[in-house]
Amino acid sequence: MKISVLQHDLSSHTATRPGDPTPVSRNLNPLVHPFSRARERTRALNAAKMDRMFAKPFVGALEGHVDAVEVLAKQGDSISTVASGSWDGGIIVHNLSQRIQMAQLPQGHKGKVTGLSLVGDSRLLSCGVDCNVKLWKIGSVRSSFLKVKNLIPILQDEPVNVFPGKYAFNSIDHQRSSSIFATASTLVQIWDETKSAPISNLTFPTSTETISSVRFNLSESSILASVGSDRTFTLYDIRTGKAERRVVMQMRANALSWSPTFPTNILLASEDHNLYTFDIRRLDAPSLIYKGHVAAVMSCDWSPTGTEFVSGGWDRTVRIWQTGQGHSPEVYHTKRMQRVTSTLFTTDARFVLSGSDDGNVRIWKGKASERLGIVTARERAAVEYRSSLVDRWKMDKEVGKVVRTRHLPKPVYTANKLKNTMLESKRVKEERRRKHTRAGESKPKPERKKVVLVEQT
Repeated sequence: MKISVLQHDLSSHTATRPGDPTPVSRNLNPLVHPFSRARERTRALNAAKMDRMFAKPFVGALEGHVDAVEVLAKQGDSISTVASGSWDGGIIVHNLSQRIQMAQLPQGHKGKVTGLSLVGDSRLLSCGVDCNVKLWKIGSVRSSFLKVKNLIPILQDEPVNVFPGKYAFNSIDHQRSSSIFATASTLVQIWDETKSAPISNLTFPTSTETISSVRFNLSESSILASVGSDRTFTLYDIRTGKAERRVVMQMRANALSWSPTFPTNILLASEDHNLYTFDIRRLDAPSLIYKGHVAAVMSCDWSPTGTEFVSGGWDRTVRIWQTGQGHSPEVYHTKRMQRVTSTLFTTDARFVLSGSDDGNVRIWKGKASERLGIVTARERAAVEYRSSLVDRWKMDKEVGKVVRTRHLPKPVYTANKLKNTMLESKRVKEERRRKHTRAGESKPKPERKKVVLVEQT
């Protein structure tokens, strides 16, 4: 006689490993769970509050400079190697993982260091206001120094090569795959490491500007961009040896950075407290405006993932922006940090570096509430679940308020309040002017159309 019995898989009713919770069978019928959305909203609100409670972004500070840190540079194929240059002419190569100095050049330049570029594994290019570009060898540091934190290797050696110029240099950038590098002064000059003189000079025919920053495109290495003191943003092609396109903006840009994932996108940090992303195929207007700073933005840098970028300004704050979201950035600040002159994303996109007027290089988390150290699979799953809950309920009034609210220093908060009042009064004035003019004569102009004054080719 055949008897039919119910069979259950033992693995679905017992814990997989010792210490794991016992699996629970649940009925997924929504009619059986009338309060599921209410519970989920409560969980989302608690997750948003926990994210703010555990937000401790500051990791540490790298000391060694006695004056303002003007420039930071990272090594493309290394997670932990970063170089910094100061107004006192000193250059320091840091190891982030151990927070020690791999190399120190106390008098790398006479006057402030204005540009750094790490080339390969053991070379460093630097430029300054002393009209010299210097090529240093940093691979001669003994590995024993990395194990002893109280010993600082000071490189007294002379530079491998010196490239003299006629004018003070403001910026430098090196191609990734060749020996060519570019410098910015009163014009853009292209150099070769094997030659002592520039191989070409790039300038716009009617230009009388001082170039403040220059960067090679990460994908098309023959294309480079620059920003200048006469409010211009210029694109060059070293194959033709001339400037291809130039736009004159409403206010000058202080820094620029190419997107690592979209080769046609470029980010500009402007004097008018905003950041702009441009598509170089259409330079008549920026693709997006990022508003949040209350003083001039002095530096910017993309994350290697291309999904976010960091900026620093004279309002003494470091802000991390999500690509495509022009408001509500993550804001980092400390009581002692002064005006931020340089910012940088590490190559693993987990940390942010900032250099400021007080002479410190600070390390911040890319995500403020991220836990450092070993994270188990269950904990990672819980973090991802809470993050998805917050993202799903961010349009809720209470959840959205917790997610958006950031506590600012009193001077920044006061300046932001004053700035909003001024912008509102300007908007009301323009609205009243249009209201009292003949219909059709005065049309409102979009904010993005006000940025670029003229495009020149």
